[in-house]
Amino acid sequence: MAPQNDNPQYAQTDNPQTVRVQIVADVICAHSYIGFTRLGRAAGRLREEGVDVRVEVLPFELAPGAPTTGQPLLAVLRHVFGERAVTDALALAERAVADGLRFDYENALASGTFEAHRLILLAGRQGLAEPMTERLFRAHFTDGLHIGDPDVLAALAAEVGVRTDEEAARDSAGELKERLDRVRGQGVTGVPVIVVDGVPPMTGAQPEETLYRALRTGVRSA
Repeated sequence: MAPQNDNPQYAQTDNPQTVRVQIVADVICAHSYIGFTRLGRAAGRLREEGVDVRVEVLPFELAPGAPTTGQPLLAVLRHVFGERAVTDALALAERAVADGLRFDYENALASGTFEAHRLILLAGRQGLAEPMTERLFRAHFTDGLHIGDPDVLAALAAEVGVRTDEEAARDSAGELKERLDRVRGQGVTGVPVIVVDGVPPMTGAQPEETLYRALRTGVRSA
């Protein structure tokens, strides 16, 4: 799995030092949220050093075809996976505090994420994939918002500044399906997966320092 150069986020810039990175994630995946947060901090450090870090968010559905009825998440976890899943989720929420994240599982709502991923795709076309992804993570895990609800997604898009008009959304569903199939076809079965130019793929929520070193390794000078 290697970064592709067919995304508007990867347009050429005048910066002689660049690094490209892809993160495969789902916005209802706690490990993805932690990994995305650490990647953002590592990327921020390089950006402060003058490096052009280009991040592409690739889609993955933990539960393809899941309903978007917005049922309480802990109840769904208990019903589908058993009490151990609830215990593990709450334990992870406690550990996430060290990363500055707050997981409010008591109010979190389960939902399919196809439309959320489509919003990230539209945001990527506008150079806003990173802030849109972060906002969706926070909406789900911290704010107790239903990210399968079209009205909620529209409000979040407006908050970030992502255009979701009919012209902007044209063919996005088909493109998203192709991306989901491509990721699955490359053997991805769990997330997050982070791919940096010239570095072997990394799975799971890697430490910030590990990500920083990987990004530093991937820097290319023109």
